[in-house]
Amino acid sequence: MDAPTPIRSAADLVRLGPVIPVVVLDDAADAVPLARALLRGGVRTMEITLRTPAALPALREVATRVPEMVVGAGTVLTAAQVDEAAAAGARFLVSPGATARLTRAALDTGLPYLPGAGTVGEMMALAEAGLTTVKFFPAAAAGGPAYLAALSQPLPDLTFCPTGGVSADTAPRWLALPNVACVGGSWLTPAAAVRARDEATLTTLARRAAALGSDGGSG
Repeated sequence: MDAPTPIRSAADLVRLGPVIPVVVLDDAADAVPLARALLRGGVRTMEITLRTPAALPALREVATRVPEMVVGAGTVLTAAQVDEAAAAGARFLVSPGATARLTRAALDTGLPYLPGAGTVGEMMALAEAGLTTVKFFPAAAAGGPAYLAALSQPLPDLTFCPTGGVSADTAPRWLALPNVACVGGSWLTPAAAVRARDEATLTTLARRAAALGSDGGSG
């Protein structure tokens, strides 16, 4: 795969694979080896969270040097971060929650935006704004699969990406839900393996995550 995968919306994004890796990087130099390892394992998306000073440089490195990876920015909290992430080459934006100002800034970029919500009221507000593909966060603490399953009938037009407390063991339960397209998780990019640039381990974990889509999940 030599060209970037086209994505026009958050709905496109969440259907690129069953798992979006949620990545925290302390060293931007680790980003490209990680991206290449994920791709070899069949994972085409990568969310670099804006939690460290290395995040924006890492995002820029992947966007420039591994264009076939659909790389985005996570933990986007402010309009300023929206602009910085877009300038660094982010192809999508993810936030743990959504304010009116943040939502406007994200939508103004034209990038696919995955806003976070943990309550029915927050989800309804996002739907009113035309955002029907939503990050359910913090997924495990906010009610787990049973909570999200209960929303499939009252909120039939919403599609979710649960993130927060999702693991390799629990991912299949989430992916089996009719209103879940994918999950977000950090288990396939463990910090020790990323720092060691242990590409064999990272590729193996990515391959297992990619295979979840054929194990009964809807991703």
